[in-house]
Amino acid sequence: MPENALSWTEFERVDLRVGTIVEARPFPEARRPAYQLLIDFGPEIGLKKSSAQITHHYSLAELPGRQVLAVVNFPPKQIGKFRSEVLVTGFADADGYIVLATVAGPLPNGQRLV
Repeated sequence: MPENALSWTEFERVDLRVGTIVEARPFPEARRPAYQLLIDFGPEIGLKKSSAQITHHYSLAELPGRQVLAVVNFPPKQIGKFRSEVLVTGFADADGYIVLATVAGPLPNGQRLV
């Protein structure tokens, strides 16, 4: 077993949900190039904001309607005047630019990873 292995109980504490981006705006105040996202996680969680460093692979126009995976139970993080409420997930490509983690097909907003 790896030295940093999680227990099942620890993994279950991570609340990873699918949501749909409803709005994407520029975030010129961010230290690194980023967008401000408004994401719909369905009726249980509602709309949440996130800052995402995804400007290399995505334009503002193509983000609304895209489903993403986000951790919804991290404490909010203040980034300048913007309060990021969820952590949108992704992977770094070979050059270090983030590619969003997403789902293979449409799912109801708020669906939890099980």
